[in-house]
Amino acid sequence: MKKTFNIGMIGYKFMGKAHSHAYKDLPMFFPQTAIPKMKLICGRDENGVRQATEQFGWDGYVTDWRELVTHPDIDVVDINAPSDAHKEIALAAAKAGKHLFCEKPLALTLADAREMLEAAEEAGVKHMVGFNYRFAPAVQLAKKLVESGRLGQIYHFRAWFLQDWIVDPTFPLVWRLQKEIAGSGSHGDLGAHLIDLAHFLVGDMTEVIGMSETFIKERPLPTSMTGLSAKGSKDAPHGPVTVDDATLFMARFENGALGSFEATRFAPGHRCTNSFEINGSKGSVKFDFERLNELQVYFTSDDEDVQGFRRVLATDASHAYMDAWWPAGHTIGYEHTFVHEVVELMSALSEDRQPVPNFVDGVKCQEVLEAVDQSIAQRRWVRISEV
Repeated sequence: MKKTFNIGMIGYKFMGKAHSHAYKDLPMFFPQTAIPKMKLICGRDENGVRQATEQFGWDGYVTDWRELVTHPDIDVVDINAPSDAHKEIALAAAKAGKHLFCEKPLALTLADAREMLEAAEEAGVKHMVGFNYRFAPAVQLAKKLVESGRLGQIYHFRAWFLQDWIVDPTFPLVWRLQKEIAGSGSHGDLGAHLIDLAHFLVGDMTEVIGMSETFIKERPLPTSMTGLSAKGSKDAPHGPVTVDDATLFMARFENGALGSFEATRFAPGHRCTNSFEINGSKGSVKFDFERLNELQVYFTSDDEDVQGFRRVLATDASHAYMDAWWPAGHTIGYEHTFVHEVVELMSALSEDRQPVPNFVDGVKCQEVLEAVDQSIAQRRWVRISEV
């Protein structure tokens, strides 16, 4: 099997830096996997992409993604450009026979996501979608406890992703607040992660009902933006916010469990509170990304006088991926979830199998996102099979 794969990456800001860091760290900590060769990076701003090339350690750069996806030396196309670019790039890359690694949400619409999956399957290429939170060792432990039956029959999955970075009404109108570019707001950006975690940990959903709100209808146009930061002036011309600021929905799962989901960018004091709780007949688990090395675990079988949630520090070598890192108790961070994500990608490529999560999972997530949108518009329960 091939041991080195040349990467071509489109996008060089927030996710581009996270992915680059993962590619660079992988050979040092996971030498048993195939090696990602950081061949080409692409961005429209030549000065910006040139600087990123040097800073991140790529071999070279181009300013036209079409040149990258057809380059004969590229094996894998990494797409972390804004959401409106995902489909066109993925279709062209699949046609060129390149393997695909695409950030979430997979596309602006369910129809586009399905088209991307179909193109990848027809081309016979490998495809992965970037749901990095699956790869936190504490989340992997939660998965293990559910799958092994140690939590018993699952009754509830409740999840919330709370941020506060746009509470200020003078914060500029960045691309994430424009539907034509982002597809949706907190729902597709934050809620997509919660939906994928629910699929990963509990299973598929059957029906949903939701509500949403856009609290700030207009914002000043930005003069510059990168990641979750932007600059502008309150006196600048304003433009309409065309996505949701907050979306909440309820769901039923195929296994009979009930779910509740909340995604908002208007929760002051919550910088990045990505959390879930699972309740079963034999116990419960709680996870909070702001304490990502920990899983709170409760078992009903404990003696009554010592029952209660216990803190499990998922840093021992017995936990997923941790044998590659530091001694027990030495914690890891957000960036390591991307390293683990790339471990799965490179292992799958070298083993000639589909990585997980892949475009199938991206489509399943998009189905729920769209069903919730339909529910909000029609003010009723919507079955996933309807979309």
